[in-house]
Amino acid sequence: MIDNQDHQTEAAYPRPQLRRDGWIDLNGVWDFDFDDADRGLTDGWLNDDHEFGARITVPFPPESPASGIGDTAYHPVVWYRRPLELEPPAAGESILLHFGAVDYATTVYVDGELVGDHVGGMSPFSVDITRQLRSTGPHRLTLRVHDNPLDVTQPRGKQDWRTETHGIFYHRTTGIWQQVWAERVGVDHVAELAWTSDLDAEQVRAEVVLASTEDLREAEVSLRIRLSHEGRALADQTTTVARGDRALVHLHLPQLAMPQERERLLWSPERPRLIDAEITVTVDGRETDRLTSYLGLREVAIRDGDFLLNGKPYFSRLVLEQGYWPESHLAAPTAEALATEVQLIKDLGFNGARIHQKVEDPRFLYWADRLGLLIWGEMANAFVYNEQAASRFTREWLDVVRRDRSHPSVVAWVPLNESWGVPGIADEPAQQHFATALYHLTKALDPTRPVISNDGWEHTESDIWSIHDYSPDPDDLTAKYGTPEALTRSLTEKAPNRRRVLLGDREYRGQPVMITEFGGLSYAPTAGERWFGYATVTSAEEFQDHFESLVVAITDLTEVAGFCYTQLTDTVQETNGLLTEDRQPKLPLEELRRIITRPTRSIPAEVVDGFRRRAAASSAVTNGKPERTKNVGTV
Repeated sequence: MIDNQDHQTEAAYPRPQLRRDGWIDLNGVWDFDFDDADRGLTDGWLNDDHEFGARITVPFPPESPASGIGDTAYHPVVWYRRPLELEPPAAGESILLHFGAVDYATTVYVDGELVGDHVGGMSPFSVDITRQLRSTGPHRLTLRVHDNPLDVTQPRGKQDWRTETHGIFYHRTTGIWQQVWAERVGVDHVAELAWTSDLDAEQVRAEVVLASTEDLREAEVSLRIRLSHEGRALADQTTTVARGDRALVHLHLPQLAMPQERERLLWSPERPRLIDAEITVTVDGRETDRLTSYLGLREVAIRDGDFLLNGKPYFSRLVLEQGYWPESHLAAPTAEALATEVQLIKDLGFNGARIHQKVEDPRFLYWADRLGLLIWGEMANAFVYNEQAASRFTREWLDVVRRDRSHPSVVAWVPLNESWGVPGIADEPAQQHFATALYHLTKALDPTRPVISNDGWEHTESDIWSIHDYSPDPDDLTAKYGTPEALTRSLTEKAPNRRRVLLGDREYRGQPVMITEFGGLSYAPTAGERWFGYATVTSAEEFQDHFESLVVAITDLTEVAGFCYTQLTDTVQETNGLLTEDRQPKLPLEELRRIITRPTRSIPAEVVDGFRRRAAASSAVTNGKPERTKNVGTV
């Protein structure tokens, strides 16, 4: 599937779910300079005669070797410049600049004129430059980016605040690190698009935000949406909308009423079927925008301690994905590398990945959609809690959710990890309210997916009770989580890392329990080697035995609905990957796959039903968790 030319072309577009023809790739070699004294604005760096001191390859961060710079020292202000060789806009046409991600605070200039700004290192933004390009060229695009390496209120994830990486932290990412492109659109065009499937109602909902760069004079605006699968029409609907408005379009799919047809159309990792979409905007009878998109028909839910995919219990076999490459850091080295990464995760036998402390490139999500991989979407966290940190984080996180909520592969949201950014959450009501508020804000934008308020421990409100436990002893894992009584103690008393998993008396609403970080096995470091890991082995045989014993222990836990192994690849000094940093398996791939895909332990259906009836009849939580058991066999 990766070699299919149509899919490669579709995935090359930086935003595959809102794709137009005729886009202009602005990656490549740009002028670049550090501005450590922050004098660029006063010293005339916006003038076209100013000479920048270096050249950089975009979209690779200057800390990375792939950028051509490779400087990891403190440089809080950086500048970029390149020519804009674009034809002037035609009548009824607008030209937009798009930035996938620039870390952290960006101001954008065309010919020295400020045209836009943005704050946030993980979220996308766009700038309209139509007016500037109406004048005679040549034109130049300039960016000034401010990224304070010591500002711990910025959402930064695993970016190290030191000049040398240490522990679990990696090189910083400054400036442009995702795609930059321009495109021509009609004056009236689609600015945002979100898909939601409702299988019970046999329909798909399209939420379409229309933008207009003209005054909102009265006009007849129509929005046509066509859905198809493998060339066969599923729905075709035209709706009249107001200019510059937000439209909600409900498309009925009668095929979902027929069991065989419904099964043929549903998306899952085993059968990742996608529905093609075409959207057309017409104003006063003239087409002003045409774009293509896609969606997946699938539903996720929680019930009776299970994670459900399309109404059936589904055991999650996830791997922690740092999304980091030695030559290009947080930016993928090539578009093909993203497809290869997804395929490699599947080849190992995992059915999902938890993206860790990073908002992943939409092209990675495209391949997860196309090839079939469950994704937990996670935000990069700040390191402290105060009003500024909370405000910065919330604005950016909501932008991320809005951008990625249409990907069928994304099945859970994780705003916070291990109390990063809320270090006092165990005792501080303000931080507890913040975590709970993030849960509800995320659900307000996207009520269709589980949300985990604080992955690992110290949950306030969560749809999945996730636990991080790096115990190297499989018998210890069995003792902590092997029975309902043991699990109750582990959830409500101090468990891994001397942290309570659940804060307060949490209501049981059928939340599944998952071990979402475990393992972390490394080969024992040599003398003087920079290293971080959780447990060490000295040979391939010991690695395989230890890895298999941990996976067996967790998949035998009838009370646990899934796992996430730490981690996919070695990353800088954190050498606890199943693969080396250049993506070579440490054990034969077929052996890793055999272990990862081993069957889960099941228990008799009558026992399951009995426990579930008692759980459903009880509205109170005993010590934070009702006694129960369940079947978490794979689908």
